[in-house]
Amino acid sequence: MIVRWGLDALPEVLAELDIRSPLLVAGPRWDALELPFDPHARWTEVPSHRIDEAAAQARAGDGVVALGGGSAVDLGKAISAATELPLVSIPTTYAGAEWTTYYGVRDPDRKMRGGGSGARPGGIVYEVELTLGLPREPTVGTSMNALAHCAEALYVHGHNEDADAHALDGARLIAAWLPQVVERPNDREARTELLGGACHGGAALGGSMLALGHAMAQAVGGRYGLPHGTLNGICLPAALRFNARHAPEPLRRFGEAVGGDPATRVEELAALGGVTRLRELGVPEEDLPELAVAAAQRAGNQANPQPATPAEIEQLLRSVW
Repeated sequence: MIVRWGLDALPEVLAELDIRSPLLVAGPRWDALELPFDPHARWTEVPSHRIDEAAAQARAGDGVVALGGGSAVDLGKAISAATELPLVSIPTTYAGAEWTTYYGVRDPDRKMRGGGSGARPGGIVYEVELTLGLPREPTVGTSMNALAHCAEALYVHGHNEDADAHALDGARLIAAWLPQVVERPNDREARTELLGGACHGGAALGGSMLALGHAMAQAVGGRYGLPHGTLNGICLPAALRFNARHAPEPLRRFGEAVGGDPATRVEELAALGGVTRLRELGVPEEDLPELAVAAAQRAGNQANPQPATPAEIEQLLRSVW
């Protein structure tokens, strides 16, 4: 993966990947942004489930550039997988989706319409200026997604030393700098350090897998079209408490990195975004048993140190409802 900092590095990244005429995937929010390259076409419906139409536009060129948050990057990955074209991501949140070949497909109402793998991510360009206008809720929510990548990389099946190192570095940076970004949202140094933490979290994710916390968040978010990062902030503490007896040493290391009891510290950081319970997002209590069954079947739960049963997941969901 080619990783560069600063939007002015984008032409160099495109050249290294031999991309001369990419499709730009970017929502209307970025219409006025001046970019240092000329796309041959632009796809502005983000998120979108019209992958075939977007892929047809991409095939007129030789690559894909995705600019935006997790929805834009996931859409870029879906187009890359459909066309086998290389992808360069310019993330404007802290989600970390830019590091993997996996993606979810949502419609414009954010309802899940499927997903897959096979994207060809070749480059990432981080530009802190693009994060300065990000409001508090998505700032905290996507940071919780990045922090969940860090936590789960330490104990998921397939964890390794390289991913562990990124996970611990990312956890330290996110825990230290997220409160400062919330306090001073236009502080470039704070935003840069937080984005660095998210970068480490993404690298940890790319070198390992997801676990129980993500499985719960995905099951809930995919059904109701709710923000994935916010759901990670809600679900991760419950998953950490479940895993305390199954992976005590990785959780000890994670606790040292974030500066306290793992689950409690994540709850404190998630609370900076304002939403801390599933019921605050409108999740019906009567749906929890069905959501638990869906979460139990997800790959993240199967990769957990000890997969949780539907009954156990239901209790975890109730603890954060």
